[in-house]
Amino acid sequence: MQKNLEFPDLLRLIDEGSSAFRAAVAAAPSLDAPVPSCPGWTLFDLVKHLGGGDRFWAAIVGAGPADAPPAEAAAARAALELPREREALLAWLEASTQLLLSALREAGPQSGCWAWWSGRQTPRTSGGVAQHRAQESAVHTYDAQLAGGAPQPLPLEVALDGVEEFLFTCVATPSAWPHEPTTFDFHAAEGRSWRLTVDGNGARSARIPAPTAATGEGPDPAGASVHGTASELVLYFYDRIQAESLHVDGDAGLLDLLRAWEPEH
Repeated sequence: MQKNLEFPDLLRLIDEGSSAFRAAVAAAPSLDAPVPSCPGWTLFDLVKHLGGGDRFWAAIVGAGPADAPPAEAAAARAALELPREREALLAWLEASTQLLLSALREAGPQSGCWAWWSGRQTPRTSGGVAQHRAQESAVHTYDAQLAGGAPQPLPLEVALDGVEEFLFTCVATPSAWPHEPTTFDFHAAEGRSWRLTVDGNGARSARIPAPTAATGEGPDPAGASVHGTASELVLYFYDRIQAESLHVDGDAGLLDLLRAWEPEH
């Protein structure tokens, strides 16, 4: 099994994601262009969301262990005033990303901090924040590219890490699954697979061997098995594409139950 990305890799991916996002914004016809994958948002709104998020998480990482995000960070995010001129807006966004990267570098990967996820599989640390923000940058770059009419697949490195990051961070929970226990397998075409188990003890995921022509789905088939590229899987997780864009074996209706589930983290 391939190991997780190291902390310096995550910082590089955040920086690269921000650069790609800024390039998409620079190339878009207008800051007022609608973002189809974020209904009701314009490209300007998307910039505010990503840059404001970078600043918000920089303050959280800098505050260290806590039971809640710093009140001043939430207030600052709510009161954000951004320049409307494109070049100045892009400079603000770059500065926002650098604030986050500086906070992460200063803290190091093991420093504890508040986070909204359960901590069941992704730690509530600056390292966990770095991994999640790398995904935020990548997915919102796709959104910005879509607004400009030229969406691209997520970069392979960040997409492969993103499947596991979503399952371990956004899905993992101790909240009981309200239906019959089942499993979901997610198979990336690039050769990596994961199994999500949901039951009365909540949700948890693990890497599993990728299926081969000889083994097929293995001796213990999942309730639903989803196949696609790593980029497609991540975009499906974040509701950017629908299950119809992927290959699904087993009970596809289970995916609707999973999508509708709103467990506590």
